[in-house]
Amino acid sequence: MSAAAQETTAGGGDGKRQGYLKPGYHMVVSNAVYVLLAPFAAALALRASRLTPSDLAAARAHLLANLQLAVSLVGVATALATAYLARRPRAVYLLDFACYKPGPDHVVTRETFMRQSSEAGAFTDDNLAFQRKILERSGLGQGTYFPAAVLNSPPNPCMAEARREAEAVMFGAIDSLLAKTGVPARDIGVVVVNCSLFNPTPSLSAMVVNHYKLRGNVASYNLGGMGCSAGLISIDLAKQLLQVHRNSYALVVSMENITLNWYWGNDRSMLMSNCLFRMGGAAILLSNRAADKRRSKYQLMHTVRTHHGADDRAYRCVFQEEDKAGRVGVALSKDLMAVAGEALKTNITTLGPLVLPMSEQILFLSSLIGKKIFGLKMKPYIPDFKMAFEHFCIHAGGRAVLDTIEKSLELSEWHMEPSRMTLNRWGNTSSSSLWYELAYTEAKGRVRRGHRAWQIAFGSGFKCNSAVWRALKDIHPSKEAGSNPWIEEIHRFPVEVPKVESVVSSPC
Repeated sequence: MSAAAQETTAGGGDGKRQGYLKPGYHMVVSNAVYVLLAPFAAALALRASRLTPSDLAAARAHLLANLQLAVSLVGVATALATAYLARRPRAVYLLDFACYKPGPDHVVTRETFMRQSSEAGAFTDDNLAFQRKILERSGLGQGTYFPAAVLNSPPNPCMAEARREAEAVMFGAIDSLLAKTGVPARDIGVVVVNCSLFNPTPSLSAMVVNHYKLRGNVASYNLGGMGCSAGLISIDLAKQLLQVHRNSYALVVSMENITLNWYWGNDRSMLMSNCLFRMGGAAILLSNRAADKRRSKYQLMHTVRTHHGADDRAYRCVFQEEDKAGRVGVALSKDLMAVAGEALKTNITTLGPLVLPMSEQILFLSSLIGKKIFGLKMKPYIPDFKMAFEHFCIHAGGRAVLDTIEKSLELSEWHMEPSRMTLNRWGNTSSSSLWYELAYTEAKGRVRRGHRAWQIAFGSGFKCNSAVWRALKDIHPSKEAGSNPWIEEIHRFPVEVPKVESVVSSPC
């Protein structure tokens, strides 16, 4: 046998041994409590088997002699249990959610994008070429959507058009959601709407209250300027509000508005958003009613929020400002990926102990102690989050974001599929992209009772936020028509997304 073949065989043997060792280790640690308790349980069973009728009679007599003490102990235990149950956070359930699907007249292909950009007359030839290069490598497909104001010739961005876009997205998603759940609009006690860059007066949340004629004591909130992670901030806020509003429904709406936020200048750091962001939105209905658990899809297990705004570099890496010509845009810093990585590290350090099995926590802690205390030169151990979650919904901010997260968390193509297909089919829909990803997973029939899904998003400020959901039932794709935008076309996915997809030039 050649040396190369021997090396390959040896390497394969090492791989097999490692493949057996780690699952074995996890099995031993996961069942350590049962192994340790087994001798005590056996001893207790042996002792019980040797009890005689006289032993039981003696125990009964002893209990009767100390009846007052026994009753007091039971009373104290009952009071403590009642206090614990009263202070325990209320469970929050996700009844259902719906994602908005624009009509065919809003479709923007790569060729349409370049034609509109060229005909606008606002961009230099070099910057048109720059946008073409970004678009070809973006991972976006040929079926994303723009609002009418951007597709019109000439484009006519204005407040009226921006309101029309907001109404179409919000009301389209909410109508589908209410029709699917059968919950009357007047039963909604909490409304949280997030949209980073479009904040009219009256607010978007007021638009929802007015359109659906919600009751006068509805608690409504409008979150602005919080970037693509604002959707999970809205979920966390709704969760907190449901702790104090008994037997309530909370409606969360996540969206972004393109009409007034298309950048018409030539600063390349601001042109990136033109190439990536697209029209979309989602509506989510939460409940704290115990009776709703039976018909809900998920239970919210954890929310973890990380904010690095105290660091100037993180604070300015996504920044809305005027360019040198006075045109307003959102500048993306070259430090963005590094800042996102640091925020992710902080977030998973908090989330890990809440969701990871003890075996992974021991490995992570050992690595941390070896590096920080003993000064060992070793790579930090990256916990295997695949042992904590079956499904991953990673904000489809762009191909570079997804590549970085895939590498950092050592995820497979299957785990990344919902995020990559969402980017391809819908583009970056900002805070709502997480819900298009979860909808993709449901449309594929992958969600089973007990499965856990991790939603993770990044946003300006700089923030990294996580939400963990546990499925309460199997999700059947056949029952998702109307509220799931993937259902009619899910058979076409996944599709192969080349590294570069050329834009076909229009004939002269």
